[in-house]
Amino acid sequence: MALQSFGRELRLLTPVHFKRVFNQPIRVGTPQLTFLAVANELSHPRLGLAISKKSDKRAVARNRIKRHVRESFRLNQHLLPQVDIVVISKPGVSKLEDAELNRMIEKSWRRLQRRFAG
Repeated sequence: MALQSFGRELRLLTPVHFKRVFNQPIRVGTPQLTFLAVANELSHPRLGLAISKKSDKRAVARNRIKRHVRESFRLNQHLLPQVDIVVISKPGVSKLEDAELNRMIEKSWRRLQRRFAG
């Protein structure tokens, strides 16, 4: 069984890590979320979140989005290539129902897999 934790080694922690992803990313997007990814030299993917106040002023709404993205990443990390990923929110993402948000995130993971496989 694959390990399904979300420990410190699976997160982008420093501004240097984020800048590296922002420089030359491969983009996968939906109208409400953008996924930026860059290959890394590690044996696992890493996740960073950029959920801004522009997407929703309420912290509870931003935290809900973060929880969904982190949980989806945790469950799908063994399927993802060795990449550093930053998820950026856009206005309107907080208006999505949980099921629709989860479908959108899952679809973006699959698109990222295809982009890095070929």
